[in-house]
Amino acid sequence: MFKRRRKRSYAEIVAEGIYPRGGWSRAASYVMHRIRRLPDPPHKISRGIAAGAFISFTPFFGLHFLLAAMLAWVMRGNMLAAVLATFLGNPITFPIFAQIAVEGGLWILGQEGHMPLPRIVGSFSTASVELWSNFAAMFTADVAEWGELRRFFRRVFLPYLVGGIVPGIILAIASYVLSRPLIAAYQKARIKRLKKRYEKRAAAAQELADKRRIEGD
Repeated sequence: MFKRRRKRSYAEIVAEGIYPRGGWSRAASYVMHRIRRLPDPPHKISRGIAAGAFISFTPFFGLHFLLAAMLAWVMRGNMLAAVLATFLGNPITFPIFAQIAVEGGLWILGQEGHMPLPRIVGSFSTASVELWSNFAAMFTADVAEWGELRRFFRRVFLPYLVGGIVPGIILAIASYVLSRPLIAAYQKARIKRLKKRYEKRAAAAQELADKRRIEGD
């Protein structure tokens, strides 16, 4: 009964992954709302956010949720907050993250040359196709070719991985420092609102009880 009446096509799924139906502002508001209402103390939630922010700067696409949750567990942070914080890595920010990480990694590893963004994206696509072809070759007479994957690992993946460490740590620290006081303030305000609401209901219940007692007398 909870299934969609009309199943989404693959193109619609991809399109909504790039641009959500309600827009990125609505998606961001939803993520912030979920994070603020998590039951853990602010420092644990902020640790989770830091873990998700760091993982967003890694090239392990498709594994960000799992890796963020694992890192949050190691850091004793909130794992759900970590998963939600991977939202920092989205189709808008990924091009920036990728360019910074790969260029920085090439410099750290001492590899010469410039890696433009279209070439980075194309390398991931080419490597994925070759990996799938090599997997299929295990069941056919085709010969596996590893040349593109080797070049991808040396020129893109490894630089991305190495170059994303420092900016990932910076983003994680900034996320922790900024989110902890905001979450703490929100939780205090929420507790205050709930307490005020409880006191109001208790006063109304007491007033009703007194009224009934007087009428009974």
